[in-house]
Amino acid sequence: MRKIVNKYRFWQAVLVLIFCISTGLLVYQMVYMPMKNREAAERLKGEFPEGDIPPGGSASSKERSPAGKEKGIPSVDLAALREKYPDVQGWLTIPGTNIDYPVLQSGEDSPEYYLKRNYKGERDANGSLFLQWNCKVPESRNLIIYGHNMNSGAMFGNLDDFTDVRYCKEHAGIFFQTMEGVAEYRIASVMKADVRMFPFQQADFSEAGGLQDYVIQAKGLGMFEMGEDAEVMEADQVLTLVTCSYEWKDARNIIVAVKTDMTD
Repeated sequence: MRKIVNKYRFWQAVLVLIFCISTGLLVYQMVYMPMKNREAAERLKGEFPEGDIPPGGSASSKERSPAGKEKGIPSVDLAALREKYPDVQGWLTIPGTNIDYPVLQSGEDSPEYYLKRNYKGERDANGSLFLQWNCKVPESRNLIIYGHNMNSGAMFGNLDDFTDVRYCKEHAGIFFQTMEGVAEYRIASVMKADVRMFPFQQADFSEAGGLQDYVIQAKGLGMFEMGEDAEVMEADQVLTLVTCSYEWKDARNIIVAVKTDMTD
């Protein structure tokens, strides 16, 4: 009988240990790592405080105003940041969400280099937000940005939230700071699709009306109507945000947002 009790206590202790380890790993992945990830982005902003690039202006402008002040969007000294980390192409912010990160870019030889690396090039399970290798800032008419769909909500882990129409309309403004200044984009479509359904990897459009056709197709696949058709027809650049989804093989959460006039 004593042996049975001791055996029971042993396995009870093992199960408690497994539970504690599992809970610890879950807290590490869902709480600690996202917190450190968020702190790293905030620390980077603090290391390179706001520059004086006006929305729509260039880094060489002599008459300058703080970037994004008209919209209350904090920015970074991107020129100084790029001197230390030249692969940084810009900074993406969606107010009211956790998305407030630098956007990296690597070359054709290693297009997903930053999928599992931070802005320092160090291994990081969260990875970084990164531009498709053939996008040229600011020339490309479609700037395609990828990020991990982290369960913790880090990186693009909360793009699923935008499938709720109310949430999406409350967070429809996306701001992308580049060396040209801070540009605002308004969400035109939220969809779940793959590359066979929607050509989200297309960075440039040589044919007349090609970009408008791209946005119209995105709106046709959208989960709900966002309106603002006039802006779609006048679009000269869009942001396409992409992360994994799991409804079927190769499914993606995709947001297409149209560039607007920051002076409005």
